[in-house]
Amino acid sequence: MKRKVDGVLLLDKPVGLTSNAALQKARWLFNAAKAGHTGTLDPFATGLLPLCLGEATKFSQYLLNADKTYRAVVRLGVRTSTGDPEGDILETRPVRVSEADVRGVLPRFLGELSQTPPMHSALKVAGRPLYDYARKGVEVARQPRAVTVHELRLLDFAGDTFTLLVRCGKGLYVRTLAEDIGAALGCGAHLAALVRLEVGPLSLERAIALAALAALDPAARDALLMPVDSLILGLPRLDLDLDSAWQLGHGQAIWRAGLRVGELLRAYGPEGRFLGLVEVDRDGKAAPRRLVAGRAAAES
Repeated sequence: MKRKVDGVLLLDKPVGLTSNAALQKARWLFNAAKAGHTGTLDPFATGLLPLCLGEATKFSQYLLNADKTYRAVVRLGVRTSTGDPEGDILETRPVRVSEADVRGVLPRFLGELSQTPPMHSALKVAGRPLYDYARKGVEVARQPRAVTVHELRLLDFAGDTFTLLVRCGKGLYVRTLAEDIGAALGCGAHLAALVRLEVGPLSLERAIALAALAALDPAARDALLMPVDSLILGLPRLDLDLDSAWQLGHGQAIWRAGLRVGELLRAYGPEGRFLGLVEVDRDGKAAPRRLVAGRAAAES
């Protein structure tokens, strides 16, 4: 019988495994009744995959919009059908690119960019992911969208490959970025390897590999879980007394001075007990948006 377990697990996803397969393996190890992830990594990619168990699934969407940091290895001179190592080779070209050339084009890809989502992606059109169309050889019109690159730093250069640190906003495809940089250098490129280092405030440094997770006893696995509110620590905090916490738990909005209409806050009751997410309504009151069940309460 599945058990109710609540919290956030930082998993270091291995290469070759889909995000959903990694999620299901972790869910099985915890024997968890409910689980979800906060945004996929492609099978060839590795690194940080935050997993939500139980009540934490209520807040997973707030990491989808968080900034992310990657270490990306770009191979020059080879274009593939998917923009990554899983696709067929479409074209090879000689590489006559120096480290100075790479450094020279990188500033073009900083800030707000217009990027067309790749056909081999999970973005849905008419209810179906684009990769479904791509597998059948169907090209679907995609609208370019605005994405943001906050930081783009060259970490290593080795002739026909180089490594970048990419810190970006939501919606950016790093393999499309690699292809665009290759086009700017005149020789084409694809994304050869990708490691996700950070998602919002969460870091790969605290993540555990699946094999290591499987080797632990159940109590040690549970001890790895971060509190449910770990996903929204970037939001302002609202502390409530016992009466206000009771009101919020029964669906009532709470008035507090200084609140801004539309603001999202994480609400806590007495002794730092996490109550959930509230949103300030048009009357300036903190109204319940997503509340946790009592046993999932987190200590501050």
